[in-house]
Amino acid sequence: MNLLIKSATILDPGSAFHQQVTDILIENGVITRIAEDMEADAEVVDGEGKYVSPGFFDLNCNIGELGLETKEDMHSGTRAAAAGGFTGIALMPNTTPPVHSKAEIEYLLNRAKNNLVDVYPLGTISHKREGKDLAELYDMYLSGARAFTDGNRPVQDAGLMERALLYAQGFDALVFSYPEDTAIAGKAKVNEGEVSTLLGMKGIPSLAEELMIARDLYLAEYTVSKIHFSTISTARSVELIREAKRKGLEVTCDVAAHHLVLTDEALMGFDSMYKVKPPLRTKDDVLALIKGLKDGTIDAIVSQHTPHEVEFKDVEFEVAEYGITGFQTALPLALLSGLPVELLVEKLAINPREILGVTIPVIAEGERANLVLFDTETEWEYGNKNNRSKSVNSPFFGQQLKGKVQLTYNNKQIFK
Repeated sequence: MNLLIKSATILDPGSAFHQQVTDILIENGVITRIAEDMEADAEVVDGEGKYVSPGFFDLNCNIGELGLETKEDMHSGTRAAAAGGFTGIALMPNTTPPVHSKAEIEYLLNRAKNNLVDVYPLGTISHKREGKDLAELYDMYLSGARAFTDGNRPVQDAGLMERALLYAQGFDALVFSYPEDTAIAGKAKVNEGEVSTLLGMKGIPSLAEELMIARDLYLAEYTVSKIHFSTISTARSVELIREAKRKGLEVTCDVAAHHLVLTDEALMGFDSMYKVKPPLRTKDDVLALIKGLKDGTIDAIVSQHTPHEVEFKDVEFEVAEYGITGFQTALPLALLSGLPVELLVEKLAINPREILGVTIPVIAEGERANLVLFDTETEWEYGNKNNRSKSVNSPFFGQQLKGKVQLTYNNKQIFK
């Protein structure tokens, strides 16, 4: 299908047309012409007042396959991703069975064929995500795994993490660290602070995250390895990574979109929809995260899309599962942070691909079309009529949001 996007502002630092208002003609999946006032035999989309950028890329999301398809399957998950402007996603291995061998990697890649959304399964660091023995890292790498992580389970054994960093270094793969010291976090469910005291609940201190970041930074420095931290959430974490970058360590990190907007004060009503991990922190932490994005300490924004059936969330706070559906709310929440839209494109589309070593799309003539059209002003209600996920576990369900994806295009396919 041919497509003509009229009068849109291009936001792509790699394009000669960056920040220009112009028309974009896509024919048979390729950008054939970029010019003003074009006419063509194509479906016309009005882009006036809207932005076109390379499609977004999510470094942290969960889809139920394998084994948890009642939460989300490849079809519903990639539709939700496309609805949120994502043309590429890195899948966490938090499945049953976990993605700990080449068989699971190859299965997921096969399931994702001919999809609008490019899917990149991440392999586990440890066998069965048990934190004891290394998984088949090199076999998974040969089958298509770009990076390795135990997902939402931290690697408690420092020796195992050291071996993973050294081993992955041999074939230039990347290790993701989910920073939490479980001995300090214990069985607590919320951030430790004034709110946890008022609620009468045990809290997870910021130290649990920061101690693990400090440990893994030391390990990365010792092994001369690169490392990526997933979903950091505290002010001190930002400082630790900022200092590590100043020292020249190959370290990157990301933050979940909801951690840029919500604080632990949202938990005062014991609403389990706000139960996430890492937990919602304080206003000071939110401000530090936003500052970290502005100064380049934090490299990417992720959705941390984590779908659950209603019976896992519509229960008492203590027993509810962690996580929210985040694909379709990532852009509106990122906009609420107040960051310039050009910087958001960098954090949502450019840097995530650079971190994972994936080709970065360019909006230029002759290039394959991989892009998203969005605006920052349209208000819309996130609800049953437009939710593309199987699950509805989002505190933003039924709320008015500002900033909307108008269409997503990749692999000769369009979603709008």
